[in-house]
Amino acid sequence: MQGTIDGFSYGLVTPLVAYLMACLGGALGLRCTTRSMLVSQSWRPGWLALGSAAIGSGIWTMHFVAMMGFTVEETPIHYDKLMTFASLAVAIVMVGIGIFIVGYKGASGAALFTGGTITGLGIASMHYLGMAGMRLNGKLEYNTFTVAVSVAIAMVAATAALWAAGQVRGLMWSVGASLVMGLAVSGMHYTGMAALSVHLHGTEAPAAGDSPAALLAPMLIGPLAFLLLAGAVMLFDPKMVMGQPAGVPVEHKPGVPAHATVPHPTRRPPLRPRRALGQQGPRTPQNH
Repeated sequence: MQGTIDGFSYGLVTPLVAYLMACLGGALGLRCTTRSMLVSQSWRPGWLALGSAAIGSGIWTMHFVAMMGFTVEETPIHYDKLMTFASLAVAIVMVGIGIFIVGYKGASGAALFTGGTITGLGIASMHYLGMAGMRLNGKLEYNTFTVAVSVAIAMVAATAALWAAGQVRGLMWSVGASLVMGLAVSGMHYTGMAALSVHLHGTEAPAAGDSPAALLAPMLIGPLAFLLLAGAVMLFDPKMVMGQPAGVPVEHKPGVPAHATVPHPTRRPPLRPRRALGQQGPRTPQNH
């Protein structure tokens, strides 16, 4: 028996809030990626790690906000807590790998393709691992082709977002990139949900695990508090808000060895006495 699925039981409320959460996490994470390109090597891992955690928290929160509107008429839905929070860890780690590649190798060529692919796979892995944490009186079945399309959407959009973040062209550029990242997560999520069908079991069996309401409190308090903290870090850093060309730090880095330019004035004075001696010497070469 097939279950009756409703992915919008609260109307457009859950999709819109979920999209905003994905955009928030994407905006913070991509700005951190941009910021990492403006600092010295010693600070870069910290900014990239903060960006990875922000994007991972954003897409994880987006997924479970959207799942608040998901119901199956014939059976209640519960969630396994361990599997649910494991999906958060997978999202942060895989997104982090992609961001670190772009942060160190640049947002172009093979590095961009590799980083975008891994980031997109991280988004998809988080989604399907989170779905595996669902507990209900039935079996989840997926259409293989639609699943492949959802993964492709995540990889393409994530690559585009990382490319935009790597341009380092100011706040509005990264805002646009975050909107693309939000589309990557939301588009992947609802395409993946379109691939889902639920085959109900013949006998009613109690589903083990926590209800969506029980997961809602830690889901909002934990990742949202982190996103707010990351947002505060961004707001209090002028370079995070305004953005600067990537060449600025490069000019400052050689500042210490650039003092080697001091010997140039010391080289010029010896030239002056030589010219003075030349003026006192025979001028016959000049007359010729």
